[in-house]
Amino acid sequence: SALRERGALAARDLCAFIDRSPTPYHAVREVASRLAAAGFSELGERDAWAIAPGDRRYVIRGGSTIVAFVAGAEHPAVGGFRVIGAHTDSPNLRVKPSAELSRSGYQQLGVEVYGGVLYSTWLDRDLSVAGRVHIRRDGRVERHLVDLGRPVARVPNLAIHLNRGVNSEGLVLNAQKHLAPVIGLGREADLSALLARAVDAPRDAVLGFDLCLYDTLRASIGGLADEFIFASRLDNLASCHAATAALIGAGAPGAATRVIALYDHEECGSRSAVGAAGSVLRDVLARIVDTFPAREPQAFARAMAGSLLVSADMAHAVHPNYADQHEPRHAPQVNRGLVIKSNANQSYATDGATAAELEAHCHDAGYAPQRFVVRSDLPCGSTIGPITAAALGMATVDVGAPMLSMHSCREMAGTLDVHLAIETYRRALT
Repeated sequence: SALRERGALAARDLCAFIDRSPTPYHAVREVASRLAAAGFSELGERDAWAIAPGDRRYVIRGGSTIVAFVAGAEHPAVGGFRVIGAHTDSPNLRVKPSAELSRSGYQQLGVEVYGGVLYSTWLDRDLSVAGRVHIRRDGRVERHLVDLGRPVARVPNLAIHLNRGVNSEGLVLNAQKHLAPVIGLGREADLSALLARAVDAPRDAVLGFDLCLYDTLRASIGGLADEFIFASRLDNLASCHAATAALIGAGAPGAATRVIALYDHEECGSRSAVGAAGSVLRDVLARIVDTFPAREPQAFARAMAGSLLVSADMAHAVHPNYADQHEPRHAPQVNRGLVIKSNANQSYATDGATAAELEAHCHDAGYAPQRFVVRSDLPCGSTIGPITAAALGMATVDVGAPMLSMHSCREMAGTLDVHLAIETYRRALT
């Protein structure tokens, strides 16, 4: 069918997006590249801004957070903002500053756990290293993105012969002792030298780095009828991809100013200069309000009161082997469309009014949304939704596409849901 074909096309584009985005820095570069190809231009935070209706601009903070917008035909005090928020980071293993270890004849990397990593899924994977490296050249400090692009590290499992009870007692891993990957033998492995070569600099020019490990297995389409996506970092690059596609494809500017805010550091609490608890979205929105051609009294407060935030973060699909972990009447299924997430204790920011508005957009996109509430005897995760709602006073709905294996090194979602997410977010922006 035409719907299935559109889903397959969107899913393949998501796979390409993920493969080009091994770290938040690379994800922001990929988003910026797509925006630039669609006529958006960058604004510097240290520049003086002058915003006119119809302007297509984006702002990058810290290399890992990006806010893009299409200025509306009306002043934001009148037209408001329509915002989709998501996050560029995913749980992973991060390389420590003094990283190289030598144990039992092997060269290893010291790593930190970033976010809620499912430890065991990082074992026996062909891992590479990507991120950014800081070097000194000609008296100046330069920052470069780097991706080694090939398997250079592996966290080997302990053989069952040496761990006989593992299948009956479970695999217990200590992050300090058991997750350091092997990168070579003896002292032949030299990460700093490899990084220096990648940016065409001498080894002693490397001043520091921000590096992540990632699985080199590429994103793929699978299932007997190609109904699934198998990929790393679906949480939450799938939402970043959908938000970007929705903004680019939203058509001629309307009254409201359309915004996407793709933050770093959601997986570790958002409390940073580039996180949702920081000032980046407020700063951008305030500057749009302040530099719009017409002047309006109490403009920012009026703009916030007339705005909507869609907090887009992946949702838990019901697992066929663990169906009892879901609340019985709130068990979302893959390829049935977006999931509206609710929590009475405000772990999600959805209320009846914002849920109704999002539900209308889903129906306009051709499907009925699913609903998710965590079981009453289980703790509930959270998102950027409550953080942003509290900071800005903006009406907010928490929503996401359903997926399995969330926070695994390798995750799983539905191909059709990629297209449905884009279409729904596009309508939410307009």
